[in-house]
Amino acid sequence: MLKNVLSISGRPGLFRLVNRGKNMLIVEALANGKRTPAYAHDKVISLADVSIYTVEGDTPLAGVLESVKEKTGAQPVDVKALGSDEKVREYFATILPDFDADRVYTTDIKKLFAWYNLLLEAGITDFADKEEEASETEEGK
Repeated sequence: MLKNVLSISGRPGLFRLVNRGKNMLIVEALANGKRTPAYAHDKVISLADVSIYTVEGDTPLAGVLESVKEKTGAQPVDVKALGSDEKVREYFATILPDFDADRVYTTDIKKLFAWYNLLLEAGITDFADKEEEASETEEGK
């Protein structure tokens, strides 16, 4: 599901990939549904390619978002209510206990919570792809 959700550097919010054109992507803002082009010179990142540093490696963003959903009961996270940066980091440690505190900045955590809230508002609550989960369980056999 997160494969078609994009973050574009320099533009606020998240976008859904609608179509591909010559040297550009057609994207739709999750917040308001407005369609715009994203050109080859824009830095476009699929949320499926994002991961969070942990002590033993990296954890895919989909797994972290699923953990946030379980912790909050699929409710939005109010970062302002958490208060200081220290409190935000403590709360995130309850979600992902082994995150690398040296390489994961508080701004990264706040961005993750903002993305989580945007995805919830857009009605996207299944963060992990069912196909990926099925292939992982088959490989484990």
